[in-house]
Amino acid sequence: MNKIAIDLNGKGLKIGIVLSRFNSDVGQGLLTACEAKLLALGVAAEDITLATVPGALETPVVLQAMANSEKFDALIALGAIIRGETYHFEVVSNESARGVSEVQLQYGVPVANAILTTENDEQALARIDVKGAEAAEVAIEMVNLLKQI
Repeated sequence: MNKIAIDLNGKGLKIGIVLSRFNSDVGQGLLTACEAKLLALGVAAEDITLATVPGALETPVVLQAMANSEKFDALIALGAIIRGETYHFEVVSNESARGVSEVQLQYGVPVANAILTTENDEQALARIDVKGAEAAEVAIEMVNLLKQI
């Protein structure tokens, strides 16, 4: 069996990040963790591009524009959808996830989805460091994996 090795070397990769400004304290925490991990894995600061959007529903269209530009090796979606008292939580969660997935399938550009969907602020804040860093790792790993296939 030929096994493709996991490669987390980000040197030379260009990464686009779309950050939802809704629930901004969570988003900023995700961004801080993600950026730190990208840099630690060898991505140069000047090779990271950040675009912000009002909320999670606006994320897919900016990811789509970034993918269509062919300037990025991988993309990362960051944000937080925290349950409220209405059905809107389900709509935003489901539709943003669907849109993010469609972008990577349509363009063949890996998209790490770190848009948190949590029951409350405490759950979101407890996940920002791990999920932000994981998003960076996923983006780099998927670029390198696709290059090896």
